[in-house]
Amino acid sequence: MFQNIAIGAAVAALAAAAWPLDAGAQTYRCTSKDGKVYYGQTIPNQCIGQLVEQINSQGLVIKRIVPTNTPLEDPAAKEAEEKKKQEDAARAKDEERRDNALLATYTSVKDVDDARARALSEPTARVGEIEARIAELKKKQEDLAKQRATYTGSRVPPLSLTDQIQNVDSELRLQTELAASKRHEIDGINARYDEDKKRYIRLTGR
Repeated sequence: MFQNIAIGAAVAALAAAAWPLDAGAQTYRCTSKDGKVYYGQTIPNQCIGQLVEQINSQGLVIKRIVPTNTPLEDPAAKEAEEKKKQEDAARAKDEERRDNALLATYTSVKDVDDARARALSEPTARVGEIEARIAELKKKQEDLAKQRATYTGSRVPPLSLTDQIQNVDSELRLQTELAASKRHEIDGINARYDEDKKRYIRLTGR
């Protein structure tokens, strides 16, 4: 009889060791990555990302919570990320297309320089013509100003002279703006061929 009592006490002690807290309070259980078993009335922090068992007061498993290991995603952030990926892919494809077109157009750095010279030919010549016209207009402007200066006191310059001065001033402004536009065009051409030249050297190593 005493032997049976001793055995019963040993079993009770083992059960108490395996059940570290009051059974009624231990509703969640898991085994962490380090192999330790954790219990709690709420899911313990050590159980995050692990299989969690919900148990009743008798220690029986009534539910298993399987971790998804998938963080919640913000739909807007996911859409923005997807849009960026598409834009990056489109940009890479466009770069590849431009590189292929460049290599198909030029066979040497000299080809780039020759193409630049051809592109600059017309606007450069046009700037020369405009500057020559501006010089003529400025000379005519000076002559008309001298004529007007001869009308002093009560003498009023004729309407034809006033009209000539206004016309010259107006055309001079127009030609000056046109020259600036052509110089801007020349700057754009040089920038474009500078970029083509750098890209050609980068692609070919020449």
